[in-house]
Formats: sequence, C-alpha cells, structure tokens
Amino acid sequence: QAQLVESGGGLVQAGDSLRLSCVASGITFDRYALTWFRQAPEKEREFVGSMMWNDDTEYYADAVKGRFTISSDNAKSTAYLQMNSLKREDTAVYFCAAAGGPYRNPRAYNYWGQGTQVTVSS
Repeated sequence: QAQLVESGGGLVQAGDSLRLSCVASGITFDRYALTWFRQAPEKEREFVGSMMWNDDTEYYADAVKGRFTISSDNAKSTAYLQMNSLKREDTAVYFCAAAGGPYRNPRAYNYWGQGTQVTVSS
C-alpha cells in the first residue's frame, strides 16, 4: 500500500528558507512523478512543482520558479521541496502526491500525503 508522509513545515518570516520532506513507501519509484501541491485557506489546491523519479526532470509553477527546488534521495525514498525567499503568499498546507506523470491537475493523483502547514509572516 502506497504511503506518503510529509514533514518540515513551520512558521517562518518572509525571506527565510524552509525544506519540506516527503517519505514514500509502497511505490515503485521509477514509474512515478513526485509532485508538490499547496492549498491556502478558501483556495483551490494548486500545483507547485513536480519531479520524475527516473530522470530527475523538474517542473515548476511560475509563482515559485527560481525560489523553490525539488530534489530526491532515492536511497532514502525521500523527496524534498527546498523553499527559499519565502513570501506571505506562500502560506498554505503543502502536500506531496505521486502519479504516473508530472500532472498539474490534482485530480490525476491517487496517492497523497497528509499535508504540512507552512506559515510565512511579514
């Protein structure tokens, strides 16, 4: 059974950095993309970035491009979201998800983590 577990969220100030982790189990990694989404209060869940496990190809939303980076440690079955130069508008619950491709529509994903809260204060 596939399981994704996020960690690393917290309260930071604008301009700070934070790194989120997503530990995956029960998934054949080279067949999946690992994607980060976020959801702010009263807003829809939105695509942040995605990485193909098998070739490390990365895709990012325009809002985070140049500030956020996805990486992975295959030996630890863990993906990371490094977030730099955080802004108040980055405040949201961040989720990791897995699917067969780097889809931007959250409905394409069957496997989700529980989410981790990131709050950026000014």
